[in-house]
Amino acid sequence: MPTPDAVLVSGDLADHAADAEYEQLRELLAPLEAPLHVLPGNHDERLALRRHFGVPGAGDEPVQYATDVGPLRLVVLDSTRVGEDPGELDASRLAWLGATLAAAPDAPTLLALHHPPLLTGIPAFDEIGLAAADRRALGGVVEGQPQVRRIVGGHVHRAISAELAGRSVLAAPSTYVQARLDFATEEIELSADDPPGFAVHAWLDGELVSHVQPVR
Repeated sequence: MPTPDAVLVSGDLADHAADAEYEQLRELLAPLEAPLHVLPGNHDERLALRRHFGVPGAGDEPVQYATDVGPLRLVVLDSTRVGEDPGELDASRLAWLGATLAAAPDAPTLLALHHPPLLTGIPAFDEIGLAAADRRALGGVVEGQPQVRRIVGGHVHRAISAELAGRSVLAAPSTYVQARLDFATEEIELSADDPPGFAVHAWLDGELVSHVQPVR
């Protein structure tokens, strides 16, 4: 596989938000020799991300920014709720997103957040995802921004594709362990059979193409 132009880590960089965990992650990713773009998940702390990865902003405010990755524009939106597993998108974050997208209407854009704006059908994960009202509100912002080509997230430990406001949504698999597919379970069940994986996003002839790559 060719060297990536950048690496996006869509949250849960650590388990307990300990400094040693973030230091280990940096060491593991260093051989890729690619710019690293991170966003917080429900296991992370914003202050720790700022200490270890220099993400924009100050203190415990949401981690949100936009950056160019070759011909693509990456927009990072913070969907975390401090100290809790479910996500949220309040009015101030959506306003920031609307203004950030409007600032570059011609740049093909990949929008990334930790909690993917989709239903998994797995009750235990849908309980700790984004509420329906927040998904609709995000769709309302994205609908008027045709440059948004794909919305990507993590959190659910499975590769899942869906649609929001006419845009494709991709939840990338976990690089650690996958969740078992069970539409009836009320608890998160992990699978020993499914391999870890990651997503590869490539800009090819004016189209954004995403592959899910298993790792054995």
